[in-house]
Amino acid sequence: MMVVELDWCFYKRIRHRLFQINRRRFTGTLCFKSTFEFKKSHSQSCSLNSDQQKKVNEVSMASDSEPAPASHSDQTFDVLVIGAGIIGLSIARQFLIGSDLSVAVIDKAVPCSGATGAGQGYIWMASKTVGSEGWELALRSQKLWEELAESLKDQGLDPLQLLGWKKTGSLLVGRTPEESDKLKRMVKQQCEAGLRAEYLSASDLHVKEPELMVDKDTGAAFLPDDSQLNARRAAEFLEKGNRHYSSKGRYAEFYNDPVISLLRSDGSGEFKAIKTSRNILRSKKAIVVAAGCWSGSLMSDLLRESEIVLDIPVKPRNGHLLVLENFNSFQLNHGLMEVGYIDHHHTAVPLPSLSTSGLLDDHDGQALSVSMTATMDTMGNIVLGSSRQFAGFCTEVEESIVNRIWERAGEFFPKLREKPLSDFSKSREVRVGLRPYVPDGKPVIGPVPGLANVFLATGHEGEGLTMALGTAEMLADMVLGNPQKVDSAPFAVHGRF
Repeated sequence: MMVVELDWCFYKRIRHRLFQINRRRFTGTLCFKSTFEFKKSHSQSCSLNSDQQKKVNEVSMASDSEPAPASHSDQTFDVLVIGAGIIGLSIARQFLIGSDLSVAVIDKAVPCSGATGAGQGYIWMASKTVGSEGWELALRSQKLWEELAESLKDQGLDPLQLLGWKKTGSLLVGRTPEESDKLKRMVKQQCEAGLRAEYLSASDLHVKEPELMVDKDTGAAFLPDDSQLNARRAAEFLEKGNRHYSSKGRYAEFYNDPVISLLRSDGSGEFKAIKTSRNILRSKKAIVVAAGCWSGSLMSDLLRESEIVLDIPVKPRNGHLLVLENFNSFQLNHGLMEVGYIDHHHTAVPLPSLSTSGLLDDHDGQALSVSMTATMDTMGNIVLGSSRQFAGFCTEVEESIVNRIWERAGEFFPKLREKPLSDFSKSREVRVGLRPYVPDGKPVIGPVPGLANVFLATGHEGEGLTMALGTAEMLADMVLGNPQKVDSAPFAVHGRF
């Protein structure tokens, strides 16, 4: 009897094996069909039962409408996008719908194998600072997500089904007089900036979220227009939309195909192509590096043999999320986040003033922060977070961090304290992702100095989903020479690093 570990890596191994098999049978570009939700186990092994075998069979069935596997060839596209996360897929989509250019997406693995697949799905303005350099980009991106959801409705389609889109509204919760005062100021600024925002007292907040523990000092900023997505569904939707252009010769995917080097053209000396493990892919217009927390090290590797020195300080910032599946006895009406989450977003070292609150402490010298976030996804699962920690590229589950997330959530939701976390051992999932962190807290979007045809789109940290469509629009406008909807200067490479 075959024994397997039923986790996300298990399914990736299946995909990778099928990729190798299909490459021997077809030519072209490979796409995998993602028609079901991947269900993770929890560090335990079991036999492959009939349901699990069915899922394996589903992975193996490729649609005739999907591109075929990539051949060992020299191919040319207008735009090459390195990275198949939510940023890379959104950029590819923007070029396809906004121009007649051809696009190839290249990734060392498969979509949602990085930060995108491990995220909580916020499309929020509640946690953004009015007037900050990222404010306009986040606002523009939120509008684009809303327009996309509305366009689906106009076509008779369901954005909840296709994107996991829910306009739940958000609650940013404070529990001290100081935090409540801060929230009141934020709400005032958000209203002045044109957003619908409201400060809720303890009694009003209890009506909105009966499960939430409140006292006389508890209050919240309420933004009714904030939304959430299922990141995996959204990525699958973008992939499917992009693939419509493959029959027109305008789109291709090269997954499980790591980029090895940049190649110069013989004439101008510019970097006009990339070499992958199996292909030479040439670019007539632009090469976009959107590889998340790997973008900085990838650029260093690609430029190692050139005279160009470029230091993009993108670091992986590890994050854990705890998912409790089918937790029907607990109900959330909105997305929630404690106000301390904002402070931790840009914090790289422990803050003594917060150490007694349990929000931020030192975990093996790696500056761990744990803040309460809580959402309910489209399948009725409770998603609890979240942690932030600099631990290199490690994505192993740390049970001590999971326990801290559970304990912190219990401080806000008494019902969670009625059972120990061990009771959910068979109905839980732990997501671990690597956020692309940049020290100044802003994403990096724009051309690489000295390389006019090479662009970066990375460093969004925990806001990749929120800013994806705005980032894609901004970068495509740069390449196409279109007027910018949002000033890109704060995100430029030049002058920052």
